[in-house]
Amino acid sequence: QVQLVESWGGLVQAGGSLRLSCAASGRTFSTYTMGWFRQAPGKEREFVAVISWSGGNTYYADSVKGRFTISRDNARKTVYLQMNSLKPEDTAVYYCAADLTGSWRPKTYDYWGQGTQVTVSS
Repeated sequence: QVQLVESWGGLVQAGGSLRLSCAASGRTFSTYTMGWFRQAPGKEREFVAVISWSGGNTYYADSVKGRFTISRDNARKTVYLQMNSLKPEDTAVYYCAADLTGSWRPKTYDYWGQGTQVTVSS
């Protein structure tokens, strides 16, 4: 069983920045592929970013490329999402997810966090 807890969402003005954290339980966090997703009101959940188990590979949705950065600290069992130049359309609940197989860009994830709200005002 793996628990994921997101934090540090909040309200920010357009153009501002936030850094989300996702703390994980589990003894083998360093072998998990970790992803960030978001869901805006009335919309389906969408992929944001993914990072490989080593941190050596990352991949982003086109909508956030160049503005968001995913990173991880395996010693702290934490994955981060640095969000810069935020836009009102980035407003959503942000979720982190873990793939225990360590597959690159997995189609499904095994565990999900409860989400953290990010609101960007114009």
